[in-house]
Amino acid sequence: MSEDIKVHAEVREQFGKGFARRLRAAGKIPAVIYGHGTEPVHVALPGHQVSLIIRRANALLHLDVEGTDHLALVKDVQRDPVLQIIEHIDLLVVKKGEKIQVDVPIIVTGEPFAGTVANLDATSLAVEVEATHIPQNFEVSVEGLEEGQHVTAADVKLPKGATLLADPEMLVVAIYVPNESSSESTEAVSAEGESAEGQAEAAAAE
Repeated sequence: MSEDIKVHAEVREQFGKGFARRLRAAGKIPAVIYGHGTEPVHVALPGHQVSLIIRRANALLHLDVEGTDHLALVKDVQRDPVLQIIEHIDLLVVKKGEKIQVDVPIIVTGEPFAGTVANLDATSLAVEVEATHIPQNFEVSVEGLEEGQHVTAADVKLPKGATLLADPEMLVVAIYVPNESSSESTEAVSAEGESAEGQAEAAAAE
């Protein structure tokens, strides 16, 4: 279940890259709130608090914007590609009881049958859920599964009130035995690398 997180947001009247840089230097994050037919509201969010909250997928924020409360879903987080600093956040206004469409991450648990490997084919599942009850993730157990067995979207257990939007036959996890030739090839490449490294060290010693 998603928890409402109280965040105090400041309305901002200034825009542009220069102002955004000054905001970030002051420990704040530029953001925009939109949805439900309302005019977009540009705000500044407390950087440290929000950075911790949005570590989880589909984070839901309880915003206090100059005394007015909003429930908002984190829809997009823009980061600097090199420094990974959060540059901007898009927030979608939602209502309690409203159904929304989200992609929920999938986590594999357990160990398949000895000698096999579980390959995660789909990292998330599209579902429709109540806005204040978004699952943090879906757990898919592969405990004891054998070669050739698989898990589809229809096999994933959804919480009460959630509706699957993805194709029920979509492959989520497949169990297989690693190809021996691939393993041998990997070992050969590794051996060649070690040999080349040894030759280079010998040449350097001379």
